[in-house]
Amino acid sequence: MDKNREQFASRLSFILISAACAIGVGNVWKFPWMVGEYGGGAFVLVYLIFLVILGIPAMTVEFAIGRAAKVSPVKMYQKLTPNKKEWHIHGMICLIGNIVLMMFYTVVAGWMLYYFVNTANGNLIGLSSGLVEQEFGKLCQSPVDMIFYMIIITVLGFFVLSFSLKTGLEKVNKYIMLTLFFIIIVLALHSMSLSGASEGLKFYLYPDFSKINMQVIVMAMNQAFFTLSLGIGALAIFGSYIDKKRTLLSESINIVILDTLVAIISGLIIFPACFTYKIHPNSGPSLIFITLPNIFSNLRNGRIWGSLFFLFMTFASFTTVLAVFENILACIRDLTKWDRKKASIICCISIIILSCPCALGFNAWSFIEPLGSGTGIMDVEDFIVSNCLLPLGSLIFVLYCTRDSGFGFKKFLSEANAGKGLKLSPSLEVYMKYILPLIIIVVFLLGIKQYVETKDLFMISLMIIISYIISSKKKTV
Repeated sequence: MDKNREQFASRLSFILISAACAIGVGNVWKFPWMVGEYGGGAFVLVYLIFLVILGIPAMTVEFAIGRAAKVSPVKMYQKLTPNKKEWHIHGMICLIGNIVLMMFYTVVAGWMLYYFVNTANGNLIGLSSGLVEQEFGKLCQSPVDMIFYMIIITVLGFFVLSFSLKTGLEKVNKYIMLTLFFIIIVLALHSMSLSGASEGLKFYLYPDFSKINMQVIVMAMNQAFFTLSLGIGALAIFGSYIDKKRTLLSESINIVILDTLVAIISGLIIFPACFTYKIHPNSGPSLIFITLPNIFSNLRNGRIWGSLFFLFMTFASFTTVLAVFENILACIRDLTKWDRKKASIICCISIIILSCPCALGFNAWSFIEPLGSGTGIMDVEDFIVSNCLLPLGSLIFVLYCTRDSGFGFKKFLSEANAGKGLKLSPSLEVYMKYILPLIIIVVFLLGIKQYVETKDLFMISLMIIISYIISSKKKTV
């Protein structure tokens, strides 16, 4: 172990920062509208099941590799298995994945900041429904606003990380997360006091089993996987900053609980408000940027409640930005040996430049439609990360930790079970080695299904299955 490597000051910091990486727009934007669109409480139930059987074990795997290696994702394979070079390339793919993620996520975080500023100064209050709906289009059509708010998010993020791990990321994230939880609880209590709260809570929390179909199962599986930011080493880096006092299964469960708590409470804010003001909860992605601002615009003290909500949204997205920026920074520092300040400045400038195409893709470069009519640059960046790099990366992590040709299940089990807390049973080897990879493969195939022809999907499936069988039989030379 590198004696000079930075470490978290406390276990609480590790849990909060790891949870911050998972908590983001996936929880407070995507989760509520997916619940509204795919069956309410039925979706929530299936989602929770997949968090347990998919999210927790996959997260434990990623933490184990990071803690065992004590380096960033770009170097961890070389550190753990220097002679097994076929795995090493994934370390660089992790870095690329984090960069591509931030190329559009910083823009989305900028949207949250924009809405907070414009709600707080009263620009969105008192507007008609039509004008509120036009506001998001107005933002997207303004390259100046899109780039300006993206730059603010990026500069603030790398400014925080330019300090040491303890005085920068750890300290700032702790205050942001505690403030986030306070705001979200206040908002939820207020929302549940509205006249339509009981109807909204029934839709949200009471599972109507007749609504559970294959589409609900597929979407819940995808959301359970993507909400935790698995597969590109975004969590492995925080595993590298902790000691072996606690088992990784225990820590993964704690983080998943926090992540899920934020998602669930977000629904407690949104659905009572929707049913009170007769807004359809299945309004899809526009729920946050069109439906809710309409509610706040006409709500008593709406300026206050709207400002608090979008401050919460800004904090939720910014914590993910900080976590992923730290991963990028750690990788670049391992590759170049630069200090934090130099690496932060260069990474900041680079991310700003790389994020501009996404911001311009809604206006000046809207003629670029990489995935077909009506799509933009953000769509292809999101597809690369969410539909490809996250599931396939997580598959590689799991295979690496369970195959003799990689780290091996025994070493993984020893690393994951080091310390106090819940331990993984050796009897889970069959599940971890065969069933979990198959679930991840299904997530990947379902995620790309809408983008490829049926015959192409069949060929992709066949190639993955053949590769999977070969890797299952491969032994250490």
